[in-house]
Amino acid sequence: MEKAIKRSKFKMSTQDAIWGYVFLSPWILGMIFFTAGPIIASLILSFCDWDLITLPKLVGFGNFMKMFTDARFLNSMFNTFYYTVFSVPLGIIGSVMVALLMNQKWRTVRLLRTIYYLPSVTAGVASAIIWMWLLNPDFGLINYGLSLLGIKGPMWMADEVWSKPAIIIMSLWGVGGNMIIYLAGLQGIPRQLYEAADIDGAGMFDKFRYVTLPMLTPVIFFNLIMSIVASFQVFTQVYVMTGGQGGPADSTLVMVLYIYQQAFKFHNMGYASAIAWVLFIIILVFTLLQFKMSGGWVHYEGELKK
Repeated sequence: MEKAIKRSKFKMSTQDAIWGYVFLSPWILGMIFFTAGPIIASLILSFCDWDLITLPKLVGFGNFMKMFTDARFLNSMFNTFYYTVFSVPLGIIGSVMVALLMNQKWRTVRLLRTIYYLPSVTAGVASAIIWMWLLNPDFGLINYGLSLLGIKGPMWMADEVWSKPAIIIMSLWGVGGNMIIYLAGLQGIPRQLYEAADIDGAGMFDKFRYVTLPMLTPVIFFNLIMSIVASFQVFTQVYVMTGGQGGPADSTLVMVLYIYQQAFKFHNMGYASAIAWVLFIIILVFTLLQFKMSGGWVHYEGELKK
């Protein structure tokens, strides 16, 4: 009798496992054919020369060695690092400041939160088109506003010097996405800590420095990682605002745009795959470094110090 019961339970558990895999099969197949498959294929192609028409030709590390003498690749790497170094800190500071403002008990705070968040859900192409109009050197609203102050506005996307700052300024328009995450972090800080700070006579800035900022570091760490990953993969804004050229004079040519050009414009799929893997390694290294250094400045509630 016991053996029959065990056997029936085993059959039921096996059937449950089978049905579980049946329901998971669409995701598993999608993962294999649309994610894992292309990843493996790009790794293989990074060691080949392939023009999308003829058969791939094995070239070993030739594609990787070519990068050291490719001036456009080195320029795209510089532009990508330039964008990351400025856009990530400015984005974090801006989103934290907005979150602090949106954490106040104002009557219209819910409406303001919605207004600040809307740009982050706007399609990237639509945002880029709007900013092309705002940054137009002839009739753009930004230069018009500067002219009212007696300042002659720059050429923005038509100037090699101002093109990268223009892309960075545009990226700050979407701080509402991170603002929501910081706002959730702020509302999760225990009120008892602020009450204890008030008893100790702490002022507004002291409470921010010794209570708010330390308790917010896990959220800052998360957004820092995600922002760095996103900044290294910037593409849509540059592609739309420069017509896929990365101009003027390659001043906004970033790595993902260069990968796109090599793959689908010049049909150098092997070289494009090699650049993609270099970009992956760069992002991986920066992410691991952040995790390595996080122990010195990220503080978790209830964490025990060794």
